Amino acid sequence: MRRVSKVVKGGRNLTFNAMVVVGDGNGNVGAALGAAGAVPDAVRKGTTYAKKAMTKIELNGPTIPHEITSKFSGAKVLLKPAAPGTGVIAGGGVRAVMEAVGVKDVLSKTFGSSNTINIVKATLAALDQLRDPVAAVERRKGVKASSAPKDEAAS
Repeated sequence: MRRVSKVVKGGRNLTFNAMVVVGDGNGNVGAALGAAGAVPDAVRKGTTYAKKAMTKIELNGPTIPHEITSKFSGAKVLLKPAAPGTGVIAGGGVRAVMEAVGVKDVLSKTFGSSNTINIVKATLAALDQLRDPVAAVERRKGVKASSAPKDEAAS
């Protein structure tokens, strides 16, 4: 929630911005900024926009498939997969996004700007870059990992 004051001839005009994160807990997440003259209206607008901006995130069970770093404006976010039972070790904006996505175990660290809006956007950018390592190898080599020829020396 952010309060914005615009100085005009007749005084100050107050508006409110609300960064809203929505998710289904199964890898779908959306985030958006709603702005209005009243807090409930800003939250409602943000929720509507966030639902329209939903994207699918590739997860590896209760955690993320690999370590990732992403930057948005001055905010930098580092996300690391964690062992089962670790929980979501994250602050503010990163925690909200992770819980909305449905990630149960992850470690995170933010660097640079502490602007929550930029941290949320950097987190979403990092999640968009996640790829399943096995599927990535299959796409790159053009074969299925399960049907790949076995090394004769290994057997």
